[in-house]
Amino acid sequence: MPTFQYEAMNSVGQVVKNDIEANSQEEAIAKIRAMGHFPTKIKERAARKGARPAAGAARDASGPTTRRRSVGRVPMKTLTQFTRQLSTLQDAGLPILRSLRILEQQQKPGPMRVGIRTVADDVESGASLSEAMARHPKAFNKLYTNMVAAGEAGGVLDTVLRRLADFMESAQRLKRKVVGAMVYPIAVITFAMLIVLGIMLVIIPKFEKIYQSFGATLPTITVMLIDISKWIQKGGWAVVLISPVALILLIKLLKQSEGGRYLVDSIKLKLPLVGGILAKTAVARFSRTLGTLLAAGVPILEAISITRETAGNEVFSRALVKVHDGIREGEDFAAPLRQAKIVEPMVVNMIDVGEETGELDKMLSRVADTYDEEVETMVAAMVSLLEPVMVIVLGVIVGFIVVAIFMPLPTLISAVQKSN
Repeated sequence: MPTFQYEAMNSVGQVVKNDIEANSQEEAIAKIRAMGHFPTKIKERAARKGARPAAGAARDASGPTTRRRSVGRVPMKTLTQFTRQLSTLQDAGLPILRSLRILEQQQKPGPMRVGIRTVADDVESGASLSEAMARHPKAFNKLYTNMVAAGEAGGVLDTVLRRLADFMESAQRLKRKVVGAMVYPIAVITFAMLIVLGIMLVIIPKFEKIYQSFGATLPTITVMLIDISKWIQKGGWAVVLISPVALILLIKLLKQSEGGRYLVDSIKLKLPLVGGILAKTAVARFSRTLGTLLAAGVPILEAISITRETAGNEVFSRALVKVHDGIREGEDFAAPLRQAKIVEPMVVNMIDVGEETGELDKMLSRVADTYDEEVETMVAAMVSLLEPVMVIVLGVIVGFIVVAIFMPLPTLISAVQKSN
């Protein structure tokens, strides 16, 4: 039976070092806990030949050989609430393990509750909070775990968690406003398209039969309408309905590769109206992310690397790679950012001032606040502009259908009168 060497805390807080025999690390930990001790380090004393050396680095209970399966993706709203609550408990002075157990009980059954429980188990086994969270990258991304690690290292975990919660709430608030603003025009366009398809499939064929019964020569606009109706009846309706879905699938497929992501994001930034909103949203996101990381004490090169991975836009991600390389070679932040030409000169100037005054994190947060406000204004303006545009477009479509249907009527009436 393998022998494990462990360190633990007894009931009065004294360090206990000893050996214990067990079939696995989990069994060894269970035996240690049964003795009333709290294990902090544990490792197999007699490692197998060819195994990776473990001297100087203890392996916790959820190490590589017994690591639990990673928790799945957690809704951002749930994660934000958890972060805010954990920050409050830490500010109140509760131990981290006790805080996690309290929050675990408050969560509804689901990935978040499982994640908190496994993180708490790992912390109880001797892992740090950031190490335990890093084992679940779908629930706690690199930005999250690095900020937690910085808070642990600086002894200001409650402050970092509060900043992280503020950051996540700001991102969610901006996303809700953009999505909420787009619901109305998308709903109107969808219902209008379905109504037009219904007219083409049901109403126009009946008028076509009436026209054919009279055998009159139809105007060009009416012929065009009937041809469109026939195309839709022969399968064109499927093309109309499937095209948006196919476009979304194509975009997702392109995003599987780095070159495809760059192409899609480049096109998005060049779209009229929408491109400007996406560009400002990306600037606000990377500014707030980088500012939050720097405020938490993360080194600037590591902070830029994390920001690049969470930028959400490949164009900005590639530009941040150049910024990272420039800083590593001794340049300041503003120079390579100016050369990348992805942000307005005002942003570069504010960052330059932030570097000179030693308050880069605060300046980046101000940039993010400024661009968040601009995005809100642009979204409101776009929605206001979309409403009359949609009315005009729908009016043209309805007018085309009405004119095409009723234009042959005078000719048909004359033909009926002559026949009588």
